[in-house]
Amino acid sequence: MSAPLDVVGGVRMPILRVNAGHEGLAINGSPACARSVISGAAIGTGPVIILIHGFKYDPENAARSPHTGIFGTPEHPVRARKAQWLRPLGFGTGNADEGLAIAFAWRARANLWQAECAAHVAGRRLAEVIALIHRRAPARPIHVISHSMGSEVVFEALKNLPAGAIARIIALSAASYTSRAVTAMQTPAGQKAQLFNITSRENDVFDFIYEWLVAPPKTDDRAMGLGVDLPNAVNTQIDCARTLAVLAHFGGHIAPPSGRMCHWSSYTRPGVLPFYGRILRCPETVSLTGMQQMLPKHVERRWSRIVWGPCRTMGLAAMQSPAAFAFRHRP
Repeated sequence: MSAPLDVVGGVRMPILRVNAGHEGLAINGSPACARSVISGAAIGTGPVIILIHGFKYDPENAARSPHTGIFGTPEHPVRARKAQWLRPLGFGTGNADEGLAIAFAWRARANLWQAECAAHVAGRRLAEVIALIHRRAPARPIHVISHSMGSEVVFEALKNLPAGAIARIIALSAASYTSRAVTAMQTPAGQKAQLFNITSRENDVFDFIYEWLVAPPKTDDRAMGLGVDLPNAVNTQIDCARTLAVLAHFGGHIAPPSGRMCHWSSYTRPGVLPFYGRILRCPETVSLTGMQQMLPKHVERRWSRIVWGPCRTMGLAAMQSPAAFAFRHRP
């Protein structure tokens, strides 16, 4: 069964719009033949790139659907000012090898704790999608790019996949704890994948809120914005001038930050999405080891964009490690 296609400016764009819920998978809102459509779409050339949104989106809510927002196209009604992902990531060019986009949507419009649980359910649905494609076309690379709590979806999927099912993961401003990322990347699927952890001190307030409200897997755990130490991962702080200079060497011409706080700059900043497209489409020129060797070894400490110099007040000292509080105050 052939994959549904969007038409963008007269050019056919190979994209599957997959919704995940407690009931199972649906294509364009319909659960009928979803698995056979996904399996049939696996045959083709170019990479399979799976797009995963974060908190507060819901494909069953017309006003909050990612399919008419960040996963939309110019032909879709756009209700959000935020950047659309498909074109900058290399879809809709008309090239035969541009690959297949899978816009993976899950019900994240709830409170933070309900969304966390929904992300784990969606992760198991994502594993179904990836397993179907990997089984049908094992030589075809499958990549994932996620924003915010979408990282929880990816890490849950890794626990349910075989080695080699996912090639590269780009986690944008991930709303996940470091230990969860490490555990997921130590699974058979995770050990064969490469993780590009896109961070920014612009996201510190959001990491801080996440740590206060969501109980960590263990005490003294921290959000991924402070970095992940793994041999198959690289931390990329996109509000660091040294980092931006290194990324230019790899073809990433990214604008500097324009503000101190933003949860969405990891995909709205001019130049970032085309660079992520290079990461996913040109692994031979944008290598993980090359970036590890050239990028700063450590990300800057939290609040460095807001408070320069040592944090001397008790209030800011307390803000540096809220995970223990969250551990004692599970919802």
